Amino acid sequence: MIPADLSRAVVHAVRRAVEGGELGGAASVPERVVVERTRPGGVGEYATPVAFQVAKAAARAPRDVADVLARLLAEEPGIARVDVTGAGFLNFTLAARSEAALVREVLGAGIRYGYAADGREADPFCRARRVGPRERAVREAAGRIAASQGQSYAQERAAMTVAPVARRDGDVIAAYGQDAARWAMLCVPARETPGFTPGLLVQDESNELFRVRYAHSRARALTRNAEQLGFGAEAGEGEGEGTGSRELVRLIAEYPLVLEAAAHHRAPERLVRHLVAVADALLDHQHHVLPRGDEKPSAAHRARLALAEAAGTVLAGGLALLGVDAPDFL
Repeated sequence: MIPADLSRAVVHAVRRAVEGGELGGAASVPERVVVERTRPGGVGEYATPVAFQVAKAAARAPRDVADVLARLLAEEPGIARVDVTGAGFLNFTLAARSEAALVREVLGAGIRYGYAADGREADPFCRARRVGPRERAVREAAGRIAASQGQSYAQERAAMTVAPVARRDGDVIAAYGQDAARWAMLCVPARETPGFTPGLLVQDESNELFRVRYAHSRARALTRNAEQLGFGAEAGEGEGEGTGSRELVRLIAEYPLVLEAAAHHRAPERLVRHLVAVADALLDHQHHVLPRGDEKPSAAHRARLALAEAAGTVLAGGLALLGVDAPDFL
């Protein structure tokens, strides 16, 4: 089981409990459940407050609902442990999943990795509306992310409050360019006013947008360099100690969950933060991908290359959802 499967598993458990009469006939089954990474100091790896949502309709205490769901979810393959904490929070620890299986999934799905089964491409959200560039950028990104999760974004217009930039939008775009301006507009919550500094134009690792796009281009370059050395990517176990691959695997596995949370909260900035983390982990990992000196390409090198390609795929897909270009050469 991957993190994104958890929400579907929780919905299924609620349905089983309702249909089995364990939560009473008045309880309803939510279409989607948000599962998020456990906060520091919490129990397990992931958590959800779904019991509070279900308890209200069921006229039951959230803790009672959580206990019922925990028992059902403990039977799910891929979940190693379910804990109930506080007044009714469900906490999950997943069974270990191989790096090779994750990488194959990402490379097989391409930039649609992380999309829900009913996810789709979205048309530009504000095409017919006369709004400023900041509001357009936020609403379009929120719409794309929501569509990728199979969610309707028709209510975004009424539900979101988008703060304008502190200066004329057109001046900002003219000064910083479309991609840099859009990145700055999306990296803070919609209700907050974005800031623009000369750092947006700096082409080094002090600029987060540069790091993300540079990491993507490095992933593409590693594939070209490997071809010159006579080998290609092959999913496997890349001997993660000292290569930075363990952190990269974790972040790639969490990407679908980040998309789901970003869609639920109408928060493109969550995707922005995750892409920066993926880029930083990939830039650490890149130094261990290609053979050095007289070293011959090995299965470990092929696996590390496949992991780098998977990370580059995540970056390309995430940038596309934000409406930012992901060049192969930078």
